[in-house]
Amino acid sequence: MTIRVAVVDDHPLSRRRVIEVLQATQDIEVVGEGLNSADAADLVEQVLPDVLIMELSAPKRTDLEAIQRLHALSPPLKILILSVNEEETSFFDAMIQGAQGYLIKMVDPDELVHAVHRVHAGEAVVPGDLALRIFFSDRLHFRPPTTGMSRIEPLTGREIEPLTAREEEVLRELSTGATNKDIAKHLYISVNTVRFHVRHILDKLHMSNRVEAAAYAIKEGLIHK
Repeated sequence: MTIRVAVVDDHPLSRRRVIEVLQATQDIEVVGEGLNSADAADLVEQVLPDVLIMELSAPKRTDLEAIQRLHALSPPLKILILSVNEEETSFFDAMIQGAQGYLIKMVDPDELVHAVHRVHAGEAVVPGDLALRIFFSDRLHFRPPTTGMSRIEPLTGREIEPLTAREEEVLRELSTGATNKDIAKHLYISVNTVRFHVRHILDKLHMSNRVEAAAYAIKEGLIHK
C-alpha cells in the first residue's frame, strides 16, 4: 500500500530535501507541497494525502489552529511535525492540537521514513531525548497505586474516570512514543491486550487518539506510579 504524503515547509531547501528522501522510498508517494500552514488546508483538499508533514519551528496561534482544523478533517489526516525547536511546550502545543508525531529537523533520513510509516499506522512519534526529558521532568508526579486502582485527579476540572494500574503503565509507555508491539514486549502482554487498554484509556480521558492521551496526561500531570 502506497502512503500519500504532502510536505509543508517555508524553507525551499529543507522542503526539497524531505521530498527527496521520501521519493526514494518505494511505498511513499509525495503528492503535494506547500509553504506554510495557510497553504495546508487547500493543499490537503486538493491532493488528499494520508500524511501531512509540517515544518513548525516557531509555532504561532494560526499554525496551531491550522493543525486543529486539519486534524478534524474526515477521513482523519495524520500530521507529522518537523521542527528545530526542542522545547517541551512546542511539542505539547502541537500534539494537543492533533499532531500524531513530532520530530527534530536534523533527524536521519531513515528515521524520517520510519516516522511516516508509524504515523500512518496510527502510532505516536516522539524524539527519544525529548520523551525522556518530558518523562522525568518535574511536571510528572508519581505515587503508589492502592488496591490495584490508581486514582488520577484531573487538574483541569474535567470529569476523568480513574485508570487502573495497568492502564497507567500502558499510558506511560505511550508517552515515550512506544508502539503497541514495544508496549506488549515491555509489559509481557499481547498486542491485542495493549489495544484493549489503549481503547479504554482514550474513553476514560475523553481523547480521540493515543497521542492526545499521552500528551495531555504528561502536560496535566495525570500519570502516577
